[in-house]
Amino acid sequence: HLGGVAELLADGDWEVRRRACAALGNHGEAALPHLGAVAECLTDEEFQVRRAACEALGKHGEAAVPHLGGVAECLADDSEYVRIAACKALGEHGEAAEQYLDAVAACLKDKDERSQV
Repeated sequence: HLGGVAELLADGDWEVRRRACAALGNHGEAALPHLGAVAECLTDEEFQVRRAACEALGKHGEAAVPHLGGVAECLADDSEYVRIAACKALGEHGEAAEQYLDAVAACLKDKDERSQV
């Protein structure tokens, strides 16, 4: 039951929140009602949760488009892992993420080569 998984996005343990994001990213259309809750994890205090939220939203195509602004904000995250995940997630959205191309292009100048995707 994905409603129960979505509730775990607010758990006190960051690993539980990370796993919940990942699970919702892997459940296709059944997870769509919970994308807003996943998007809230883009500002989680733990980088692993923010990264998982970017990855999950990158898998949900058109339904995730309303949350791409939050994903784009993650391109400036302190964690290179979050920046990489955000860049890849926006890339998965093609034309829908076109307005964020300048921010994605800025990743090419990232101090961490792994972020230069």
